[in-house]
Amino acid sequence: MRLRRNPEPRVRRHRPRVSNLAAGFIAAVLILFLCYLVFGGSLPFQGSPFVLKAVFTTETQLHIPSEVRIDGVKAGEVVSVKRIAGSSQAGVVTMDLQPDALPIHADATINIKPRIFLEGNFFANLSPGTPSAPVLRSGSTLPAAQTSGPVQLDRVLSSLDTSSRTNLQTLLQGLGFALNTAGVSAVNTTQDPSTRSLTGGQALNLSLKYSAQAFRASAIVNDALLGIQPHDLSGAIRGNEQIVSALAASGSSLPNLVVNFNATMAALAARQADLSSTIAALPPWLEATDRALGPLDASFVPTQEFAKALIPGVNQLNQTITLALPWLKQSTLLMSPSELGGLLRDLTPAVQNTSASISSTKTLLQQSDLFAQCFTHNVIPAGNEVIQDPPNSSGSPVYQEFFQSAVGLAGASQNFDGNGRYLRASAGGGSDLVATAPVGSAGPLYGNAVLPPLGTRPAWPGHAPPLNRNVACYKNAVPDLNQVTTGGTP
Repeated sequence: MRLRRNPEPRVRRHRPRVSNLAAGFIAAVLILFLCYLVFGGSLPFQGSPFVLKAVFTTETQLHIPSEVRIDGVKAGEVVSVKRIAGSSQAGVVTMDLQPDALPIHADATINIKPRIFLEGNFFANLSPGTPSAPVLRSGSTLPAAQTSGPVQLDRVLSSLDTSSRTNLQTLLQGLGFALNTAGVSAVNTTQDPSTRSLTGGQALNLSLKYSAQAFRASAIVNDALLGIQPHDLSGAIRGNEQIVSALAASGSSLPNLVVNFNATMAALAARQADLSSTIAALPPWLEATDRALGPLDASFVPTQEFAKALIPGVNQLNQTITLALPWLKQSTLLMSPSELGGLLRDLTPAVQNTSASISSTKTLLQQSDLFAQCFTHNVIPAGNEVIQDPPNSSGSPVYQEFFQSAVGLAGASQNFDGNGRYLRASAGGGSDLVATAPVGSAGPLYGNAVLPPLGTRPAWPGHAPPLNRNVACYKNAVPDLNQVTTGGTP
């Protein structure tokens, strides 16, 4: 049997699937992406972080990416520190917060604290605020009143310049002189006799025997400061915190207050004699005040009852104000120039002419009164009179005859035209000759009447009756219509 040698296996060479250029490009992209992540970049396709900004009035000493911590636990990092234009120290810090750090409330505070020695640098210590405050949205900014920068030793030492150290030395020297100098009874006669020959330090030591009583009163005051109800002290501390925060955000106002306080103290020092007299008068005033505190304390009980009774009204005050504000707004609009203001402007001329109108109205009323009296005393009695003119008497009052004659005239007026029977029959011819008085240069006019004229009543006297405008109508006698004469025929 012949053994055959196995042939050597053939090795197959695979061609590389990625070229060297492509592999180098991919490696460069990966290196750049890792550098981007190391130096603070965010992962792609990641949700937008919660952005919180804070304004600082001092150097923050923060770097990118400094940590943002809440109760010592990392909650985010600083992504930007920008200076505010016009200020060499103030700046705006932008932070990205993690989702588990939310929510952040409107009264949140942030301060800059140094890390431990091995960590180095600083971090932003964030307090999220109280749950009762409104929740901030992403991109909100905390004001300078709610932020505080780091206090470093070099900043403290830099404030102790030559003038400050000199003032401190002067203060200590003056304090030592005041404590080691004995009083002079010939100069300060208002000083208490027990301390006139003692130095300031000895007088302070002597005051220690009154300290126990004073401390007892201070303990009572401190106990009262704790409040009556729970959270009174915490509320007072919270209010003091707000005051201090407002002072910190006041900028240059606080140094001005210190300067003004220094000027006030200097003025008091210049009037120390008067101030000593005032202090000497304080003990009697305090005694009188102590006696007055008893009745005042007794008045607190009814005052408390009054306050309790006032609470329901105070609780309703907010709703009352809320309901009154729209009414006040509408009242303001109603009083605007476009509403009642314009109406008042238009009515002003009418109001200004009211006096003239009232004067004219007064004259009208006076004349109306005279007219009414004339009607009552003269016209109405004359209208009620019955004219006796036989055989033509109708027996009706004058006012009825007046209306009846109006009806007769309306019926007879149609006969006065050229085609009417009245002109053709009555004035056109008859057996009775009628002549008028001379009519100018034409002489008398003649005509023939069918019936003889009866004459006119009352007879025409030849002139109009006299008219006296100085005598009121109602003062004249009532006319007697039956005492008139009948005029002759033409």
